[in-house]
Amino acid sequence: MAMAGAVDLSVLKERAEAQRIAESRPASSSPQPSGADGTGGGAVIDVTEIDFEEQIVQRSLQQLVVVDLWAEWSEPSHQLSPTLAKLAGESGGRWVLARVNVDVSPRIAQAFGVQSVPMVIALVGGQPVAAFNGAQPEAEIRGWLDEIFAKAGHLLPEVAGGEPTDEPERDPRMVAAEELMNSGDIDGALDAYRAILALEPDNVEAKSVIGNLEFVTRAQAHDPAVVTNAEPGDVDAQLAAADVLLLGQRPDAAFDRIIEVIKLTRDEERGRARARLLELFELFDPAEPFVVAARRKLATALY
Repeated sequence: MAMAGAVDLSVLKERAEAQRIAESRPASSSPQPSGADGTGGGAVIDVTEIDFEEQIVQRSLQQLVVVDLWAEWSEPSHQLSPTLAKLAGESGGRWVLARVNVDVSPRIAQAFGVQSVPMVIALVGGQPVAAFNGAQPEAEIRGWLDEIFAKAGHLLPEVAGGEPTDEPERDPRMVAAEELMNSGDIDGALDAYRAILALEPDNVEAKSVIGNLEFVTRAQAHDPAVVTNAEPGDVDAQLAAADVLLLGQRPDAAFDRIIEVIKLTRDEERGRARARLLELFELFDPAEPFVVAARRKLATALY
């Protein structure tokens, strides 16, 4: 999924800081020792909850980080990890492979909404930008990586070993807004992006970031218990529950909640639920299978 901001990484950061004081780093086995056969080397690191913030989130501000969420008992994990390590070693530092044993670090798996392993997630600028599940052929993984660099490479100004590009310098207003966002000043970032959009209504990047920030801000304000406590006829509660589910990387469940509201309501409430669903669709690539499926369900619910 290519939804920026859908993962709440702050929980892991707080837990990591606490564990740094309380305990030493736990041991972690891996499908194949980093660099043992010359395929991984420094381009492959094993990460736990303790160093998640440093090795994955912070590192992704400077270079692409590909997170391999694996398990010792998973045969597809043992098939996929050596391929990823080989490609990381061949990248010349263009990207790094961060391997996470989900049994050793279950909170990382929970934060990313992992439902099966192996799961591979690419992070740029501290946020997930693409992902896939299961063992994939080397050629397909290369194409996946090429697509990420083509779409998000401009967000990596200091990629180690990367080749200089002829891309034009970024708009300083966008850079300033992004810096506000990265510093944690979400309100200031929203004001900056909205000011840009007011002057340039066709600015796709500004519009996309505004949508993501508005969603994350709204979703994080909800009590997670609303997912189980919301009454079927309470439209506001059901929309809040959908936000919480989506923030937790459960788009199918989130969309189904709102579609059920659409089925049960009429007139203004139905229109409000439909508008919210369409708003959430905008956070994703329209070709995502779960978006396509939800649009079909919406059409059935309406007609």
